[in-house]
Amino acid sequence: MKFSDFVCQDAIRAELSADDKESVIRELVSALVESGRVAESDHEDIVKAIIKREELGSTGIGRGVAVPHTKHPSVERLVGTVGISHDGVDFDSLDGEKVQLLFLLISPPDRPGDHLRALENISRQLRDEMFCKFLKQSKSCADISQLLEEADNNQFVS
Repeated sequence: MKFSDFVCQDAIRAELSADDKESVIRELVSALVESGRVAESDHEDIVKAIIKREELGSTGIGRGVAVPHTKHPSVERLVGTVGISHDGVDFDSLDGEKVQLLFLLISPPDRPGDHLRALENISRQLRDEMFCKFLKQSKSCADISQLLEEADNNQFVS
């Protein structure tokens, strides 16, 4: 699975304004609503589902990265977005560090394979130091889109 299979280009946020975990989740879900990938009427329910998932254990996986995600019946296919917080957000990460790179995923409950493949792709790409470094330095949505495309074309991970 590639980033282009699930990342909504119109929902990418190169500079998140939120400064805490719940607000960042809300901002990213709002980006998916604004891009037409998630219905406004499902916004709050999706935010609650992601926060509930976070209560099971933080999706802040370390090295400045978090992958908040949930399965929700309102989406027909896997959708996601990317957000960058240049100042970092406390996300209760495993390593205690602030999070700068966020990949938010929402998938239909009846498609667990897609959900797992997307998580696998994200974690594989984020093991690449150069990819993470370039993403953290991105100043625009176009920069982020280009990096995701390069990652899809195996220009980072060997």
